[in-house]
Amino acid sequence: RGLRVSHLARSRTRVTHSTQLRRSIARPSRLAGTRAMYAAATSCRAAALPARCLSSKKASSSGSIHKMHGSGGVRRVVKPRRGVVAESTDMDMDAQADLIAQQIEELKKQNARLKSDLGGVIAEREVKKKVNNLEFLEGKGALEGSTLGLGNAYVGTGDLREQFMEYEKVAAAKAKELAESAMRGPEAPVGTGVTPRPPPVFEKTENPMSIVFVSSEVAPWSKTGGLADVCGSLPRELVKRGHRVMVVSPMYKLGKKEDELYHGAFDTCSNTTVGCFDAAHEVGFFHQIYDGVDFVFVKHACYERIGGLYGDSYGVYGDNQFRFTLLSHAACEAPLVIDFGEGKGTYGDEVVFVANDWHAGLVPLLVASKYRPYGTYNNCRTITTIHNIMHQGTEPNTTFNNLGVPSDWYSCLEYQYPEEQRAHELDLGLVVNILKGAIATSDRVLTVSEGYAQEIQTPLGGKGLEVMLQERSHRLDGVVNGIDMDEWNPMTDPYTDAPFDVSDFSGKLECKRGLQREMGFEVRDDVPLMGFIGRLDWQKGPDLIRDAIHELMNEDVQLVMLGSGLPELEEFMQWAEGTYSEKFRGWVGFSVAMSHRITAGCDILLMPSRFEPCGLNQLYAMRYGTLPIGHATGGLNDTITRANPYADPDPQLAVAAAVDESDLGPGTGWLFTGMDTRTFYNCVSNACKLYHENPEMWRAMQIQAMSQDLSWYNAALKWEKVFEWAKIDPPHCEPAQW
Repeated sequence: RGLRVSHLARSRTRVTHSTQLRRSIARPSRLAGTRAMYAAATSCRAAALPARCLSSKKASSSGSIHKMHGSGGVRRVVKPRRGVVAESTDMDMDAQADLIAQQIEELKKQNARLKSDLGGVIAEREVKKKVNNLEFLEGKGALEGSTLGLGNAYVGTGDLREQFMEYEKVAAAKAKELAESAMRGPEAPVGTGVTPRPPPVFEKTENPMSIVFVSSEVAPWSKTGGLADVCGSLPRELVKRGHRVMVVSPMYKLGKKEDELYHGAFDTCSNTTVGCFDAAHEVGFFHQIYDGVDFVFVKHACYERIGGLYGDSYGVYGDNQFRFTLLSHAACEAPLVIDFGEGKGTYGDEVVFVANDWHAGLVPLLVASKYRPYGTYNNCRTITTIHNIMHQGTEPNTTFNNLGVPSDWYSCLEYQYPEEQRAHELDLGLVVNILKGAIATSDRVLTVSEGYAQEIQTPLGGKGLEVMLQERSHRLDGVVNGIDMDEWNPMTDPYTDAPFDVSDFSGKLECKRGLQREMGFEVRDDVPLMGFIGRLDWQKGPDLIRDAIHELMNEDVQLVMLGSGLPELEEFMQWAEGTYSEKFRGWVGFSVAMSHRITAGCDILLMPSRFEPCGLNQLYAMRYGTLPIGHATGGLNDTITRANPYADPDPQLAVAAAVDESDLGPGTGWLFTGMDTRTFYNCVSNACKLYHENPEMWRAMQIQAMSQDLSWYNAALKWEKVFEWAKIDPPHCEPAQW
């Protein structure tokens, strides 16, 4: 009996200790209380193993005592209490241990159920904190600067104990997702219910014309930029309108795979001789019909060399003036000497010449000085198209006699550089400027956007020719380029991961995920993926991205750049990829397939150009529902509709704004005016904020962008008007009547 009493005292002490331990533990949640009960029960089991475990006096006081006759002993029946042994008898020690083990297993099950319920409790609390604009700790590195136990919730991916509560990865991820969705608002559905805009209906014109484009490059045979796209696509749209169109361009042999494209052209056997550079040069003409357009390629040995169109690794070719003087002379002869057969005959002299940039700039001057005074091309009209006024075709004035232009027309080409731009004090700065001669003698001047037509009349944008352009402003127009809707079609693009259109954006989401996987990024739908495609030079503004890279990488974004150019900018891309390996990728070079995948997969396209006559990348981007951010200059200002935060995000209203070309819709992108790092970064930050917080408005902007008519047919109608105006007016340069 003495042994029983001593055991009873020891048991009472242990049970009381476990009860006090359970009560002393702070209970921030049901899970913490369960862990305390589990610890108390474990201590009881350990006490029961060496001796009999009897109920404590305190425990028995809350129960009832019954004498059991026939058993020779007393049995205490205790009401169950959570976390404490519910019943103790004088039974065998093994049975007592089994009973405790069963209770422990039951407590484990309760603990598991409480863990599963904890996720919902945490999520609810985190949503309330997010709505109240409390700070969140995100990422694996947030643990170091956190203040645990002071109310800040940890929603990272690691394990954490806060006030004896264990946050599991699943629960933390769930809390983070719910909290972000509370701030982001309802997700925009991938299905919009918007019907894609039908292709334009081609109607024949009532006044068909014969039009001759002269260009140093034409897609797909030769290409370095947008000029080739214009001369490869616009003529095909004019043919659909009923015009007869010829494109004259050199027949390059550069040792590249593009040389094979000339195999479809046949010799017209219409060789002719042109006079320039104090000699007579024989040129041949090769003809190929493509989509109804007569593509004529000028064959001469000067176009057959290994390298690029205008230069090689050693720089620009020293004989470029000769090569393109020859092109202009040959282009003036082509409509007169090439018989296209099948009842078509020659184009004759009643044509409209379109001279693109300085490479074809001698055409208007030759028509006015060499042909029209002798009765040829009297009813011809010439239009000079400026794609980039920085390139003017200047050479020393001593080369004037090489151009094959009558000497009394020298003043049209004469140009003198300002003193600060001359080589030395004895340099008079006198040159022949072929683009100046084209502007002075052509019947009309055309640029590739209305905004650029205004900019080139200013000292900053005119590059020395602003005074002459101001004098001819009454015959200066601007027409924005279009794009090839078949080549740039998100439904049939062979380079992208999935097709999509304005009615269903699920394919664009797959394109984004595919690009993220290809670039090695974390595949996330909730992060804005930004892209840059272009030359790495001063004009395109990639140095602005370089200067703002630290601020950009502090945003929750991903950025991929594609391009080549200045070595210091190429090195920057390599450095940025190594420094911000989880957020930045750089591709030095150019790839047609990659440009399509970036255009389709990105959410935002960066175009921080210092000046942009038109720009095509922003048009491609909007065609694919990728919203552009651009500098408010030239064609970017004409083609990007500023985001309107007060607009109604209704998809149908977005479509109406695109059809009417109205500013009342949600917009198609963002524009910044100051060419500085802070202004550029603020514009990007605003776009990212809209992406995170208002998916519905973002989707409406995508719908407006994709519902625009960006086709060349729309541009062809405006070009046609310029041709008609040129025909109405008399020639700008007429022979003197003596």
